[in-house]
Amino acid sequence: MERMTFPVRGMHCAACVGKVEGALASVPGVSEAAVNLATERATVAFDPAQADVAALQRAVEAAGYELVEPTAATMGGVDDERRAREGEQRALRTKFIVGAVLSLPVLIGGMADVFPWAPAWLRNPWLLLALSTPVQFWVGAQFHRGFLHDLRYRSASMSTLVSIGTNAAYFFSVAVTLWPHTFMDVGGMTYYETGAVVITLIVLGRWLEARARGRTSEAIRRLMGLAPRTARVIRDGQDVDVPIEQVLVGDLIRIRPGERIPVDGVIVEGASTVDESMLTGESLPVEKRPPAKVAAGTVNRTGSFVFRATAVGRETTLARIIHLVQEAQGSRAPIQRLADRVAAVFVPVVLVVAALTFSAWFFFGPEPRLLMALTTAVAVLVIACPCAMGLATPTAIMVGTGKGAEHGVLIKSAAALELLHRVDTMVFDKTGTLTGGRPEVTDVVPVPGGSEDEALALAAAAEQGSEHPLGEAIVRRAKERGVALPPIIEFDTVPGQGVDALAPDGRVLLGNRGLMDARGIDVTPLAARAAALQAGGKTVMYLAFAGRLEALIAAADVLKPEAAATVARLKALGVGVVMLTGDNRGTAEAIARQAGINRVLAEVLPEDKAGEVKRLRQEGHLVAMVGDGINDAPALAQADVGIAMGSGTDVAIEAADVTLMRGNLAGVVAAVQLSRRTIRIIRENLVWAFGYNVILIPVAAGVLYPLGGVLLSPILAGAAMAFSSVSVVTNSLRLKRWRPAS
Repeated sequence: MERMTFPVRGMHCAACVGKVEGALASVPGVSEAAVNLATERATVAFDPAQADVAALQRAVEAAGYELVEPTAATMGGVDDERRAREGEQRALRTKFIVGAVLSLPVLIGGMADVFPWAPAWLRNPWLLLALSTPVQFWVGAQFHRGFLHDLRYRSASMSTLVSIGTNAAYFFSVAVTLWPHTFMDVGGMTYYETGAVVITLIVLGRWLEARARGRTSEAIRRLMGLAPRTARVIRDGQDVDVPIEQVLVGDLIRIRPGERIPVDGVIVEGASTVDESMLTGESLPVEKRPPAKVAAGTVNRTGSFVFRATAVGRETTLARIIHLVQEAQGSRAPIQRLADRVAAVFVPVVLVVAALTFSAWFFFGPEPRLLMALTTAVAVLVIACPCAMGLATPTAIMVGTGKGAEHGVLIKSAAALELLHRVDTMVFDKTGTLTGGRPEVTDVVPVPGGSEDEALALAAAAEQGSEHPLGEAIVRRAKERGVALPPIIEFDTVPGQGVDALAPDGRVLLGNRGLMDARGIDVTPLAARAAALQAGGKTVMYLAFAGRLEALIAAADVLKPEAAATVARLKALGVGVVMLTGDNRGTAEAIARQAGINRVLAEVLPEDKAGEVKRLRQEGHLVAMVGDGINDAPALAQADVGIAMGSGTDVAIEAADVTLMRGNLAGVVAAVQLSRRTIRIIRENLVWAFGYNVILIPVAAGVLYPLGGVLLSPILAGAAMAFSSVSVVTNSLRLKRWRPAS
């Protein structure tokens, strides 16, 4: 199954989205088609053996739109996209200015009752005709083209509504101007101001909407702008600046302080600190020296180094992140289906309502009937524009996923973003997720009169040649405390028990109770303390020197510093927390107590983790699984939402629905909060979008007329319709202020 994203041209509203999706889905071999009005792109999954790009293009063309085959030019870089949007905004601004300048005198002259001071010459119908004609056919040309397009393909869209409504007002006015005695004798009058002002207001709405939509994709533009355009490559012993496109895998690249790293690679010479906040959200620079990995887009801070390129172009971590965020922004959230179902039938229903409104007022309304019928029908057509419906969800998804990426929360799909807000159970893998994933020395307990540092120095000296994780933990702790290690003459490993080393002053034994018993070491003085440490889930090692017990050293895979706070905040959000681990129950419950987790699923084999997640789902829970990527992949896939812990450059960003780039558990809370905020914005948007139509269509049709003669002017209808689209996009932009709770 192949998955491709295509630019789509010719869409203007939610009804257009439905028609393009329907056309794509009708092609044999297409399993999924999602069209995004905000990005004007379609993502299609299809079987290459049954369908090809040409078939998709033919289907979309038959529906009246254009599907552009993706190429480097059509998909565009950041500059192409920006130029296209700026060009669109300039054209709309020019049309609005021209429309406003011409419409203002038409409004004043055409509404003599409201502006009695208007001079007589300004009321001349021929002058109003001259002023309103450019507005009708140049400023509003896009709507009339859209209507003719819809007519050709026997469909309907917002252009149909606007074009029919304004043309009805315009041509009726032309008839009144040409044959005044025929129409004015029966109460007819011109409505040039209606068509001109409605078109101008809708173009104003389009202009404001285009500006706001441009701001919704700022996150992607910022990410794309992080990659430098050139790289300093070492070739034949010389530093040569080359375009980034000419960098090859294996090239040696020199980086100086303050420069951005152009491609992914591995340091081979020099050392520095690197700011990786654009990838991980972590503000503190990370120390780098050979053979550390570096990623494209990150910033070198203090030193200089040379690295070997390991990934270039679309294979860099930055490029993969941009691709995933673009896919998420272009994907469709389940909540969008409601808007889609309504939009699919909305325009035809509105046309019928407008026709019924005209007929009712024309046959049964008060005099002048024709005037009433025309005014109300035009108002219904104009107020019913479904443009806001099509923008309500995608604009919020675009801003939400973009903000997540900025803060190290990489969300792969709109569906995952929506599901997260309903998650009621968060399952954490223990090792490497809640804990650091490696043992750390937690306790050094000397015999009475002994010294912690001396005991640690002896143990570290015995273990400094060991590759055992417990030995590495002891050596690491000794280095952290800066203790001096005594010399070791001999070193032996005692399988299953510990180590046996010889120092100049005596023999050092470090291991379990079995080693001590075998060598006749009395452990009675520290037996009770050892039992207590073991009950706490820690691994206890005995240290003996020159035939006497010296100390206990305990080690454990310790909880991450932020783990307990993260669990507490999830509980405060109403999310239940479960720990899933293969460790024995004693160790697991000890860690769970420290984290504040009450429910523990212990001694679960790796292959059974997915089954435990499935069982939780069968209990009726909506489950999110948090794991460290590849190792927990089956369980991540089984969960409703899989959340992978990443660590920046080597992150398994394709292992789950959500990836936390910082490797910090606080990102779990941030992801849930971002999801809830985004869904709340989407619901508000849908209320704005549907509210205007549901409330104002009956008002436009004149249902309130019997209650004091209340009617909705087509001019006000046009303003309200434009305002609804702008308000939806502006409301989505509120997400740009979102920050993860500290």
